[in-house]
Amino acid sequence: MSIQDNLTINEKKVLLALEELGSAAPERLEEKSGMQVDAAMQAAFMLEEKGLVTVSEKVLERYSLTKEGKEYTKSGLPERQIIDTLKAPTSVEKLRNSFSPQMVGIATGWLVKKGWAKIENGVMVPSGKAHAGKDEEVLAAFTDKAKSLEDLAADEGTVKDLLKRKLVIKHEEKFRTVSITDAGNALAVQGLVLEEEITQLTSDLLKSGSWKGKKFRPYRLDITPKSLYGAKIHPYRRLIEQMRQIFLEMGFTEIKGGIIQSSFWNFDALFQPQDHPARDMQDTFHLGSTCQLPTEYPEKIAAMHEHGGDIDSCGWGGIWDRELAGRNVLRTHTTAVTVKYLADNPEPPVKAFCIDRAYRRETIDPTHTPEFEQLEGVVMDKDMSFADLLGLLAEFYHRMGFEEIRFRPGYFPYTEPSVEPEVYVDGLGWVELGGAGVFRKEVTEPLGIKEPVLAWGLGVSRLAMLKLGLKDLRLLYQSDIDWLRKSEVCRI
Repeated sequence: MSIQDNLTINEKKVLLALEELGSAAPERLEEKSGMQVDAAMQAAFMLEEKGLVTVSEKVLERYSLTKEGKEYTKSGLPERQIIDTLKAPTSVEKLRNSFSPQMVGIATGWLVKKGWAKIENGVMVPSGKAHAGKDEEVLAAFTDKAKSLEDLAADEGTVKDLLKRKLVIKHEEKFRTVSITDAGNALAVQGLVLEEEITQLTSDLLKSGSWKGKKFRPYRLDITPKSLYGAKIHPYRRLIEQMRQIFLEMGFTEIKGGIIQSSFWNFDALFQPQDHPARDMQDTFHLGSTCQLPTEYPEKIAAMHEHGGDIDSCGWGGIWDRELAGRNVLRTHTTAVTVKYLADNPEPPVKAFCIDRAYRRETIDPTHTPEFEQLEGVVMDKDMSFADLLGLLAEFYHRMGFEEIRFRPGYFPYTEPSVEPEVYVDGLGWVELGGAGVFRKEVTEPLGIKEPVLAWGLGVSRLAMLKLGLKDLRLLYQSDIDWLRKSEVCRI
């Protein structure tokens, strides 16, 4: 097939136009070829791939005045307005009465920077020299039309200052030029035949037979088509929904709670001592507000903390501080939500979970962020045992696609016995994904709960990193459209 046979009718029209023009801007090419400018440029780019034309692009920066810049062009810059009236040392307070405080605030720094005046003990002292600056000359050179640096005879530093002061705004204008090459010119001279071509074979063409004897546009099989990305749920959101669905299918009820929690529900109700390191400023976001404590629990919580209440416990000793318990914090875990739900529903059976965000004063790095998602759950019923907890967690992780699961003994202030679930990941080995255990009686007794409570808290973001093959946790929260398009929804 000859080069001419491989050209579309639009490409031929562009070549014939450029044979006469040599080179042209898109608008001139549109006029000469009789095509829409978009179609003409599309044909030009196709011809450029074939080496028959070249498309050059030039970007010009132009500047125009903002509304504020136009006002100052007429009335003068703030520092000019003030220095022109400043005949003798004058207090800054008096100037604020004569001009607006905002104008004096803007002008003061520039008066000192330009050497037109100085400030001594709250008094502005003129230097006696206030020659017109380059910025004033540039502003005076503006008209209603946008101008380039050459038109304004301005240096980049002066224009940069005017941009910072928001007196001018920069525009970028792209100019394209299409030029015919020697190869394109030789082909055009040979003579190009403009004939109708069929770009798409339709049922009407087949039925009527009108396709016979017509030219078909050839297909290019050597060109990689543009990537298409279908709409999909954010991979992290999809995993969260998968976890939610697993627990709903296992018969759990989803619960929600406030981001702001009292220290009472976030710490004290969970039998965390009031001098526990986790309650310090380096771990918790403490708020300036307080709240009323519930009426039915504080006395029992206080007794449990101080001497172990009415059960076989020593408590933590000391005096339990009601004021400290009433201080609000950003919840450090969603356990604050589940323990309050248990207090409101002390009668078995209870199967509830919460997937929501928690907050801690963490330094941001590839594996830590100050806010993160946590999956929290509880089961409360007669004859519940530690073995039931291990079986429940194993079932969840199996449904998430992990084949090998083990449990390592752990310690948490409000569960005993406690474990840390781990899953095996190729290339990483055993990875810990949260904590779990049976609530201590120091937690359940003050709330009126008589049956065993199985509880767990799982790190959602860490699990997501494993499923999505990420090494940096921060990617889950960044608006990187390229990663969102190309990332796998889930790794099995």
